Amino acid sequence: MVSVFQSARLQRLALAAGLASLSACGGAAKPAQMAPMPDARVGLKAGLNDAGEAISNLNVLSRTPSPSKFSSAMNSDLAFTGKYAIQGNYNGFMVWDISTPTAPVLASSYYCPASQNDVSVYKNLLFMSSESTGSRKDCADGGAPGAVNLDRVRGVRIFDITDITKPKLIKSVETCRGSHTHTVVEDPKDRENIYIYISGSSGVRPAEELPGCVNATPDKDPNSSRFKIEIIKVPVAHPEQSAIISTAKIFENLQAPPRHGETTVDIENAAKAAAAARAQGKFTASIQGSEMVISDNFIKPMLDSTAKANGHAAANSADSTALRSALPIMVAKMFGGGGATAGPDQCHDITVYPSAGLAGGACGGYGLLLDIRDPAHPVRIDAAADSNFSYWHSATFNNDATKVLFSDEWGGGSAPKCRSTDPKEWGADAIFTLNNGKMAFKSYYKLPAPQTANENCVAHNGSLIPIPGRDVMIQAWYQGGISVFDWTDASHPMEIASFDRGPVDSTRMAMGGSWSVYWYNGAIVSSEIARGLDVAELKPSQYISQNEIDAAKTVHYDYLNAQGQPKMVWPPSFALARSYVDQLERSSCLGAARIASVRADLSSAEKASAATRQSTLSSISTQLANDARNSCDAPKVQKLMDAVRDLGSIRP
Repeated sequence: MVSVFQSARLQRLALAAGLASLSACGGAAKPAQMAPMPDARVGLKAGLNDAGEAISNLNVLSRTPSPSKFSSAMNSDLAFTGKYAIQGNYNGFMVWDISTPTAPVLASSYYCPASQNDVSVYKNLLFMSSESTGSRKDCADGGAPGAVNLDRVRGVRIFDITDITKPKLIKSVETCRGSHTHTVVEDPKDRENIYIYISGSSGVRPAEELPGCVNATPDKDPNSSRFKIEIIKVPVAHPEQSAIISTAKIFENLQAPPRHGETTVDIENAAKAAAAARAQGKFTASIQGSEMVISDNFIKPMLDSTAKANGHAAANSADSTALRSALPIMVAKMFGGGGATAGPDQCHDITVYPSAGLAGGACGGYGLLLDIRDPAHPVRIDAAADSNFSYWHSATFNNDATKVLFSDEWGGGSAPKCRSTDPKEWGADAIFTLNNGKMAFKSYYKLPAPQTANENCVAHNGSLIPIPGRDVMIQAWYQGGISVFDWTDASHPMEIASFDRGPVDSTRMAMGGSWSVYWYNGAIVSSEIARGLDVAELKPSQYISQNEIDAAKTVHYDYLNAQGQPKMVWPPSFALARSYVDQLERSSCLGAARIASVRADLSSAEKASAATRQSTLSSISTQLANDARNSCDAPKVQKLMDAVRDLGSIRP
């Protein structure tokens, strides 16, 4: 998330309103259009716990509130292991037993205030990001005040979850810019170690707090802590030995991307808020073309440092005047990268697909394609900028790595960017095809239902749903809810299911909505920022058949991380074969008579004895070979043939 406050730069400033944008590409392809009115998601009743709901082609199985110690803080991202969903929260993390999806049970929790406490897992290890300057080593309340505080933790905490009901903190690996998010990377050739890519977009820590940190740009100091990502090596058998072992300079020679600025309405609203704040003596600054109110959480330590530098025990009016004078330069450095012509100097999310040897880096102003065949030394092989994009946030590959989707978190996650007046190309997903390590833009996808001005809404985290032969994704849109869409045709993505609630508050902007949503072993699990944990399931519809849903449920994950994509493999099943039949019927690429015949033959084979089954399946396969020659989708017929053939290898 550039999340609630993010880019972490944004988090440090903790801006109350949405942030300015970068983006915009001209897209040759037409973006997905807003749903025709009326849409059931429009006009929903507001409320924290009693909001109106609109559900399409999904069943919501449970709505579980956060326990009291965590309900006052925002829920963040999810990770999964075994029967558990681990939910990050700005007060720590919660472990939910979701083996009964209609009634999740809290198995354990760990209190440790920080931001944003995104989590991931590997075997008996759990990792949690910490970027907040108020995050303490002892996980206690009270924060870590001052420009330098040796009790502060910014980096990745490592836990032993051998007994997941009693997580044990093993070590914290400190990093120079903290860890906004992180990515667990497996090396298929090395099972003794894993790697963690750090995405930390906040300011560089002073060397007095963490030796070796350098805030100067690389042209001023080659040891700069900027324009590179830090890589942690974790020995699986000895996680206490985890340490930073390399850095990757994947941002070299990138120029500042084009930007689209803000809408006229947002600029006017920001100016009004800034004028009112100045009248109250608050601090403001110009950020990417818009004047923003700077939060007290950022200003107070800056004032304290200014007073200390001037030899004052407490800040006075002269210190305040000095800070006001210096603030524009400070903010310009924080948001300007290495200068007026420099590109990004950090990533927000890096999604890895180890089986393909690829990663997608969503890096502020760019989407990067990385070669990670040597996980300790990722290499950039392509980069895309887009003047319609404000903040490249996260990436998702399709299963055969022929496409990649990047999301744009315009507004930082805390602003309403799905209003009917907002451009459909802004705050959307951009879909690219991949060919020989190069990305080619095809289209945008944006939540089709307009949201109100009191709902933070923009593209956020999601995952593939393992429907065979198709690229189907479920994605969170904060208070836009969750959207399931098909991007098999990269130029024409289409929504096929959704779940949305009304605003948290009908009178003002209040944070809420789905931070992230993932498919995990048949369940759709959403981390609701203000309300808790939602679990849903797909319903059959004209877009997805029961056979496709059943085939998806045959794909099993031992664990799943937000920024790690496993290769989806479907075991042989009659549901798999029938899925391809349903898809051929939907596309009219196999005649109605043949569809009926194949279905009848598959049913006969499923009920038959071993010998008869083999004969029937062989006959189906032979006939399908003839069908492929005349079908408008020969590759899909081939998939059906392969599924039938694989069924023949199974003994009843």
